[in-house]
Amino acid sequence: MTVIKEILRFFEDFAPLGNAMDFDNCGLLVGDADAPVSRALVTLDINADAVAEAAALGCELIISHHPVIFHPLRRLGTQSVPYLLARAGIAAVCMHTNLDLGEKFGVNICLGQAAGLREVRRAPLGECLFFGELEEEIPSRTLAERVRENLGCEGLRYTEGKGTVRTVAVASGAGGSEIFDAAAIGADALVTGEIKHHEINAANELGVAVIDAGHFKSEDIVINPLTERLRAAFPDTEFTKCKSYSDKIKYLS
Repeated sequence: MTVIKEILRFFEDFAPLGNAMDFDNCGLLVGDADAPVSRALVTLDINADAVAEAAALGCELIISHHPVIFHPLRRLGTQSVPYLLARAGIAAVCMHTNLDLGEKFGVNICLGQAAGLREVRRAPLGECLFFGELEEEIPSRTLAERVRENLGCEGLRYTEGKGTVRTVAVASGAGGSEIFDAAAIGADALVTGEIKHHEINAANELGVAVIDAGHFKSEDIVINPLTERLRAAFPDTEFTKCKSYSDKIKYLS
């Protein structure tokens, strides 16, 4: 039977822990590396609903993108997620910025592919910036519509920049600060999950279109293909994409 340390080694091939940013907390955050795993839940975040879903499925492990323990714990309340995991006997493996930065497979690779980019690769500038080219130059709105459809967004924000795009940068999650480096590498657009007002103003001045798909949608795109990779690598373990967790954001029109 698969044990957790084998799953940790699996991630080292494309999202090594050594590549995580200094502020991050990645790896096995709850549980024992020698514990066997017959069932695992794969999710962007671990909340109480995800723990309950994992317990109902008989999972011994949850694999998530965002760390379930990020800041040092000063108190462990009975309703806190780490407590709920420990009480249910469920381990947690969390792969965050190391998975964002994966150059063979990772969040930004999947986001770029969803935007229709060829040869998605890490940019020479920026902390978490990737880029690629579209098959042909298209209107900014067309790219926004493609991203909305392929990420399953109920809605998103976008600006038109120069009106058409060919070279596109992607920075999943809170990647709006990458707008300056996106412009510096000659990108016509930046696809991200969060961007601040002053960064939008800068994008408008720089002539770079912005597509803000929302943090959850810009990163959840990795969960299905990651689940498939895990299934292929560990056929004796059942991996299930979490159904209970989402950011619960709704859009008014």
